[in-house]
Amino acid sequence: MFGVLGMLGGGALAAHAYSNSQQSIPNSAYGPTLWRNESTDRLFPATVGEPPNYKYDAADKQVAQWSRMGISQDTSCSEGLSGETKETAERLGCTAVLRATYVDLTGEMVATVAIIVLPEGAAGQEMGAYFDDQEHADVPDAAVVPFAVPGTLAAKWQGNRRNGMGGEALGGDSFPYAIAVTTGAVNGRTSGNLPGEFGDYGANEEDRKPWMDAANALSETFHTHLGNLER
Repeated sequence: MFGVLGMLGGGALAAHAYSNSQQSIPNSAYGPTLWRNESTDRLFPATVGEPPNYKYDAADKQVAQWSRMGISQDTSCSEGLSGETKETAERLGCTAVLRATYVDLTGEMVATVAIIVLPEGAAGQEMGAYFDDQEHADVPDAAVVPFAVPGTLAAKWQGNRRNGMGGEALGGDSFPYAIAVTTGAVNGRTSGNLPGEFGDYGANEEDRKPWMDAANALSETFHTHLGNLER
């Protein structure tokens, strides 16, 4: 599976994607193969943001909120996901996990976005139900294994710095994907570990909230972005 993204990262896939763009392929046929046929720059744009209206695309630099630091060449489900998220995806037949790391425009928050490739059928809906449950969990699963990018603000991004998670299923038999996001602080600050009475009465949950909100918003942004790539 490692070779899949190795090809994704080179010109071979760009040429393949261009060739496919000249064909008239129904959405229902193209959806399941989108992850193989789109270039990495299309799947993970250099910048992403939540469009304020239909006039903008999520990859439009005018709405940029996150900048890409790097793209992982490891597409293994077991290496790209962790904990209960990994167990759930593998139980549902995970085919691949494509990951990229972004830093927000303040330079303070880092995130790894994972595109989870699932079998056609009900797997996407089940993954979506799992993410809905996690959003309300006392201690949400960290979901994605952080992808550190040397020489960037994400150089020290690692598992023990994860503060928030979010996820979205793209659903539908012909579009078998889910998005998972893990967020943290660039400076390594961890959330939800307030001592003594400071951690009582939901304070730890509130301390995690900014990272949870950012992870959910970024997963929704990629939900929209990938949906726009379907032809």
